[in-house]
Amino acid sequence: MDIEKVNITDVDVIQTGNGPDLLLLHSLLAERSVFDGVLPALAKEFRVTLPNLPGFGGTAALDKSFPEVEDYADFIFNLMQRLNLTNQTAVLGNGAGGFMAVSLAIKYGNNFDKLILADTGSGFPEEGKGPLKLLAKRVEEEGMIGVLDAAMARMFPESFINENPEIIAIRKKALSQCNPQAFAATARALSNVDMSSEISRINNSTLIMVGLEDKTTPPEMSYSLHEGINGASLVTIPHCGHCPQIQSSSIFINEIKSFLIS
Repeated sequence: MDIEKVNITDVDVIQTGNGPDLLLLHSLLAERSVFDGVLPALAKEFRVTLPNLPGFGGTAALDKSFPEVEDYADFIFNLMQRLNLTNQTAVLGNGAGGFMAVSLAIKYGNNFDKLILADTGSGFPEEGKGPLKLLAKRVEEEGMIGVLDAAMARMFPESFINENPEIIAIRKKALSQCNPQAFAATARALSNVDMSSEISRINNSTLIMVGLEDKTTPPEMSYSLHEGINGASLVTIPHCGHCPQIQSSSIFINEIKSFLIS
């Protein structure tokens, strides 16, 4: 599998594979390498574009003190234009990347094709906002080291963490490289967003996936997306937390292929 690092100023982005375009957007709790395990299989069917979101990897943070989720959607749309990704491109977002993809579909839905939302939502319930604000506060006070354990607990069920120390070590090391201020800004943007009244405007053919053990964006948030987006399909994944691309990679890959190739 040949991976090309795309020469785009201030954005750390790679492309690999051949076929229809597929753009992958990662979670707040990870960076683009969270998709490494599924990339070879996806690259056999699609040309995959995989950026690091603002403040992650080599991508510059947004030039705004208090960005909103819509600002990240604007960033993604601008990147798609710079990369000449056409309106036949499919977009997949996981976690924070999913919130950004929802905003992208609301504002720019005519500029891309199918939409896949993995463990995400249109807005957090009140009880979900406090932990995000706490993450933002802690990372500003202690740096990324202060949120690594909490991030892992939000990504994976406790049993998976205990049984997979190597994966957890890799994920911690990757997340530790994030810009703390950008992480905090993204967390606060997620805590403030509410797109529930707007998702009915999404006309993209949509697949929603959710791990039934996701404590970060609980299944109820995906159920609300399913109810609010016209014609959306829903796949539930048992024994899986926030990142099906790691915990349930075969299901994740098969559902993507089935949805995009059909």
